Amino acid sequence: MEHLQFTPETPFGFPLYPIFEKVYERIVGEPASNFRYIPSITPLSTTNEVVITCITYFIVIFGGRFLMTNLPAFKLKIPFMIHNALLTFASGALLALMIEQIFPIMYRQGFLAAICAHETWTQPLELLYYLNYLVKYWELIDTVFLVLKKKKLEFLHYYHHSLTMVLCFTQLNGKTSVSWVPITLNLTVHVLMYYYYCRTAAGAKIWWKRYLTTLQIVQFIIDLVIIYFCTYTYFTYTYWPHLPNKGNCAGTETSALFGCALLSSYLVLFINFYRITYQAKKAAARKQLNQQKSKKI
Repeated sequence: MEHLQFTPETPFGFPLYPIFEKVYERIVGEPASNFRYIPSITPLSTTNEVVITCITYFIVIFGGRFLMTNLPAFKLKIPFMIHNALLTFASGALLALMIEQIFPIMYRQGFLAAICAHETWTQPLELLYYLNYLVKYWELIDTVFLVLKKKKLEFLHYYHHSLTMVLCFTQLNGKTSVSWVPITLNLTVHVLMYYYYCRTAAGAKIWWKRYLTTLQIVQFIIDLVIIYFCTYTYFTYTYWPHLPNKGNCAGTETSALFGCALLSSYLVLFINFYRITYQAKKAAARKQLNQQKSKKI
């Protein structure tokens, strides 16, 4: 603990990115500093690849559900625990690395620069965004587990899983500097979510599942406030400069509008899920209690 030095560049007391660079070079075979996201050249950087993945995903989950109709559910306890434990670690590692990259920008240049300046789209962050994008492909396996275990397939689940992958793809291509906001919030939720699934698969009783859904809703509200601000200031600066604005904001118009629309839909769907799952259950429990009281009377 004596050697920890907390600075804007090392918010955790010691530099994490050099450790990541060594691991990356050992796995990939070249320095992390060489990475550049180049549309149509970098793996999984074309629209066709994303569309084919989404189509394959839906064929697998709905075809799998049909094939499982007359088969017993698989237990898959150990594979499911390993899957969730690894995703907990991967999400936590990416979250810490991104915080280390973005904190000095916020500290030295301010929050506005951190979400809007073109310079905020740095090479290390671009690599981390790309790795986060690849993790979204990995997370599609969540749904395969649901199918094999014969769990209910909620529309919100497969809508969210497939389109979050698409969202990450559009933001990489659009180079939106604000990308770190929804990504870090999403990673925070995912660390808790995958930890929850890992522990409950092992038989633990976790009391805070309801608050996890609440956190997801809060996440989307924060996302939308910041992203709508960035979109507003970009469009007013570009097309209606006579209106109040904070100047230009990095990113393409298509990626900004898609992000606003998709995250808005997420907020509506998660609020509806919360209402159905928790408020409806509470109402049913209250009704049952009233019926029991009536029988006693």
